[in-house]
Amino acid sequence: MTLGIYTARRGGDGAQLIPSPASVTLGDPESYVPADGVKEAVNVALALGQPLLLTGEPGCGKTQLASNLAWSLGLTLRKFETKSDSTSESLFYRYDSLRHFESSSRGEPSDPLRHISWNALGAAILATLPAEEQAAYSVDGIEPTPRRSVVLIDEIDKAPRDFPNDVLNELEHLYFRVPEIGNTVIRADNAHRPIVVITSNSERDLPEPFLRRCVFHHITFPDDETVRRIALNHLGAHVRELDALLDEAVSFFAELRADSTGLSRRPGLAEFLNWLVVLGQHDTARQRLTTTSVRATIGVLVKTTSDLRRAEDLLTTWLSRRDG
Repeated sequence: MTLGIYTARRGGDGAQLIPSPASVTLGDPESYVPADGVKEAVNVALALGQPLLLTGEPGCGKTQLASNLAWSLGLTLRKFETKSDSTSESLFYRYDSLRHFESSSRGEPSDPLRHISWNALGAAILATLPAEEQAAYSVDGIEPTPRRSVVLIDEIDKAPRDFPNDVLNELEHLYFRVPEIGNTVIRADNAHRPIVVITSNSERDLPEPFLRRCVFHHITFPDDETVRRIALNHLGAHVRELDALLDEAVSFFAELRADSTGLSRRPGLAEFLNWLVVLGQHDTARQRLTTTSVRATIGVLVKTTSDLRRAEDLLTTWLSRRDG
């Protein structure tokens, strides 16, 4: 199997041969396939008005749930990507003190609101207020009528240890304080309370007071049949005529992910879908996995030298079992 794009030889305008990226993301909310129990957990969180805390290994669909939830309810999704230096303030807004100082030194108007940008949960709380109140806080993209939003706080376990405790009351009662504008308290209208979804890869334990204020759900990795259904939903034309190849790819993917394989890092769903795109483009003639095709594409699934050796050994065993 060869893609035939890079040949290590110069000739013609090779750049024109490079296709649009075939890399696949799981971002299409309409194609999301919820794992067992997810819908029930969402409904419990909605009924109680509490944040939904999702755990599960990377690539199991935690982040995509928030997108699907917003899409299915016709709401705006506002995402906060947690960083190692995130603060409780940054969940709501960012104040650019340097620009404020520079503006003041030039004799320009010193209204602090000119130097505040509203982040995910802050923007969601402001969106619940009447338009005139939003305008008073210099909100970009003012909602003509109060609206509910879905707020995704992604990978909260990446944040500093004190972050979850620092936002306990704010998350529970959906308000925040802005010291830069006279310690003003901005509170959500309960009729349009934002829906909060929090994800964690369990890299760090979360504090008990924080957990008590959440509805918890652990997403297990989907079984083979669900993986197949997810592939059909997301890839459509790439795999619909390749049933045999899809079945073999799902089987080998499951072998790679098995505990007995001993990989230091198991591939996730997004990587599997990317792998399928490449296989679907180049193995349509035989619709079977081969040593050549898998070795040429295995770098989509495994990411270390030791895992590569294990995967190649597993491939030999898997092919022997299939052909025996």
